[in-house]
Amino acid sequence: MQHPTLRLVSSPIFASLLNWLDAELPTEEVPIEVTIAAMDAAGVSIATLSALRSPQYGEMISNDEVAGWVSEHPDRFVGLASADLGSPMASVRELRRRVNDQGFRGLRMLPWLWEAPPTDRRYYPLYAECVELGVPFCTQVGHTGPLLPSEPGRPIPYIDQVAIDFPELVIVCGHVGYPWTEEMVAVARKHTNVYIDTSAYKLARLPAELVSYMKTGSGRQKVLFGSNFPMVTPADSLAALDSLQLDDETRGLFLAANAQRIFKLG
Repeated sequence: MQHPTLRLVSSPIFASLLNWLDAELPTEEVPIEVTIAAMDAAGVSIATLSALRSPQYGEMISNDEVAGWVSEHPDRFVGLASADLGSPMASVRELRRRVNDQGFRGLRMLPWLWEAPPTDRRYYPLYAECVELGVPFCTQVGHTGPLLPSEPGRPIPYIDQVAIDFPELVIVCGHVGYPWTEEMVAVARKHTNVYIDTSAYKLARLPAELVSYMKTGSGRQKVLFGSNFPMVTPADSLAALDSLQLDDETRGLFLAANAQRIFKLG
């Protein structure tokens, strides 16, 4: 999830997505209770809350803001840090501080924002630090809704190569990889520490190859539920859960247990 700051919702980067939203943009800062209410409406007990930074517009959601919300509601949120790809070593120190001092549970970066695929050398110090800290690297795969190139979201060659270079790195790939979902599933099958989350997709729209993978022996451990709030609410995301026809164990892994294991949520 991302809590919708005014800087986030008013960013020109996301202007092309506004026709997806059935709501007016806020004119004042939104209280964190709005995001909590969206979780409560869907029975979501805890969520990863992500910072977001871009080279053009800076901190659309700052690490400080995420730290504050997590501090106010430690039973509802865990933080995911963002980083400045233009200053890799400063970002390594920032990530280390956020994890060690404030309990952040991972790093999240969107390659399309930086127009730099995950194999860009500037990510590599951050990957090494994630391994040392024992936290996942969370990213986006698949096409890009905003009007920027989609190429950085290809699972092959980019996620595949990073997983080869950093086999200990836990990589959580959001947005299912469409239209390259088969590539994404292949990469998750190949690499022990590569996972897929369903953020930005209502479950009714999940590609069939991903639903099939979720029901396999290894795939049950590899797919996590996500909403990508505020673009999609948790309730809307979950509305078609029964249509997936998951058995009770697989449903529990998808909705909770896989995330609890990967993000060390108790």
